[in-house]
Amino acid sequence: MTDTQVRPRPPGATDRPPVADTKGALRKRRRKEYLTAYLFLLPWFVGLIAITAGPLLTSLYLSFTDYSLIGDSQWVGFDNYTRMFQDDPRFIKALTNTAIYVFVSVPLQLAFALALAMVLDRGVSGLPIYRSVYYLPSLLGSSVAIAILWRQIFGADGLVNEFLGIFGIEGMGWVSHPDTALGTLIILNVWTFGSPMVIFLAGLRQIPTSYYEAASLDGASKARQFFSITLPLLSPIIFFNLILQLINAFQSFTQAFVISGGNGSPADSTLLYTMHVYQKGFNSFEMGYASAMAWVLVLIIAALTGVNFLMSKYWVFYSDK
Repeated sequence: MTDTQVRPRPPGATDRPPVADTKGALRKRRRKEYLTAYLFLLPWFVGLIAITAGPLLTSLYLSFTDYSLIGDSQWVGFDNYTRMFQDDPRFIKALTNTAIYVFVSVPLQLAFALALAMVLDRGVSGLPIYRSVYYLPSLLGSSVAIAILWRQIFGADGLVNEFLGIFGIEGMGWVSHPDTALGTLIILNVWTFGSPMVIFLAGLRQIPTSYYEAASLDGASKARQFFSITLPLLSPIIFFNLILQLINAFQSFTQAFVISGGNGSPADSTLLYTMHVYQKGFNSFEMGYASAMAWVLVLIIAALTGVNFLMSKYWVFYSDK
């Protein structure tokens, strides 16, 4: 036998590396994959800590202090929280205005969005154009320009009063009267129905038409089909829109700030909660007190969201359960 001849392999020998080497290579490859993933996630982690978690924890600390943006903060315990309910009548007024604003405008907005989505779902021609046109107010609704335009429309010489003048009705300054100013803000929020409308429209498209055909053969009316088919199958979408719009409504600021001139006038009728927080923080320089108010708002939103999730098991229907 010469040296160039291939020696026969012993029984059971293979080309595979030893098991220990295979596991080591696998661990090394996984470490490289984890390292790559963490490098891509690093900007998000930095943003989370620097932009979200850091200011959040700082505001929580400041809420227990007497801090005025100038000088050092002094620990005052729960004084800021007790002050809201005992020594700040505008806090109660802002809380009341915000509650009316949220619990009136959000149901109206969702009902209007659902009604329009059902009209568009009937197969009107030019649906993409209508969808874009109706979605536009959601993009512009919180802008300063729209708030200024809204103030002009509902002003004493605005478009609303000119329209009422056609019928011989004498108008008024809707945004300058304490009884109607908050109502104009509610109408403005309802007008930004485009975002929930688009989501409703997508949900309606997911309901099989065979359900309605079968119900029609059984003699079910349109109203019965709506309450027995549309609403149950659309309930997860309604729940999603409800949570989203509740949170957005509680944080409304720009419209009220512009329409009232930044002070909640007339007679604090447009003083929303976020505007009061702003005034305390940046007009009165009571940053500790403003932080405490901000945390109370967080707790209110969290509590309402939790209640909605608990109640959802009684009216939200999921087809996979």
